[in-house]
Amino acid sequence: MPIAVLALAMCSIQFGAVLAKHLFPLVGTSGATALRLGLASAMLWIVWRPWRVRPTASAARSIAIYGLAMGSMNLFFYTSLNRIPLGIAVALEFTGPLAVASATSRRAGDFAWIALAAIGLIALLPLGAQSKPLDPAGIGFALAAGLCWALYIVFGKKAGNAHGGQTAALGTLAGAIAIVPIGVAHAGSALFSPGLLPAACAMALFSSALPYSLEMFALTRLPTRTFGVLMSVEPALGAISGLIFLGESLNLVQWAAIACIMSASAGIAATSAPDSLSALPD
Repeated sequence: MPIAVLALAMCSIQFGAVLAKHLFPLVGTSGATALRLGLASAMLWIVWRPWRVRPTASAARSIAIYGLAMGSMNLFFYTSLNRIPLGIAVALEFTGPLAVASATSRRAGDFAWIALAAIGLIALLPLGAQSKPLDPAGIGFALAAGLCWALYIVFGKKAGNAHGGQTAALGTLAGAIAIVPIGVAHAGSALFSPGLLPAACAMALFSSALPYSLEMFALTRLPTRTFGVLMSVEPALGAISGLIFLGESLNLVQWAAIACIMSASAGIAATSAPDSLSALPD
């Protein structure tokens, strides 16, 4: 059951990303991010009821940084998604948790996984002649999302140790407070169009509220290493979702690069210290 729940959570995230990409022409990437965080924050508050939490000053600081990292991660990821295929954006973003896991390991064998991830990353960079060269800015935004994901893991773990599931709701609210004004400034009144609400609610539900809750269920019932290895499938799910729902085809080099990053992520997850692997999705 926990494995099935985690698989459902990962599929939900990719479907949410597909919905978000359809909203980009209407409200832009910052507007879509604002809708996701604002609506998901309301949903998570209903589920987790975080108003019962009384965080210390240290925990509140960790929650604030965690929420800001979450909001920035979502904004950078959506901005990259507007420029490069979904599967590649997810794979590049995975460099964040991969770096966190790698930083906690001192075994010589782990450097082989790091080298494999580097090979995959280099293969995705616009350095050689590919049939469909990637947008350098899109690559940069995806890597920036990965950096934010690393901060999200570090500070989310600190806050989560004190307040558990309520951390996701509090962090999402903090992210919404930081990002919603940016979305309003860029999208204006289009952000409040009633006709946009059903799609926006679906995006927030499938991208954040549902997978965050499902992953919290799975994370408490699966060994941390198993959780990390299973999460490594996500770039492939992103590539398949992009192919089916968005018509985003990849060439053989790009598929091989994604496979390298996935293998490195799974390898690090299987051999690293358990404390390095707790992470919620983008």
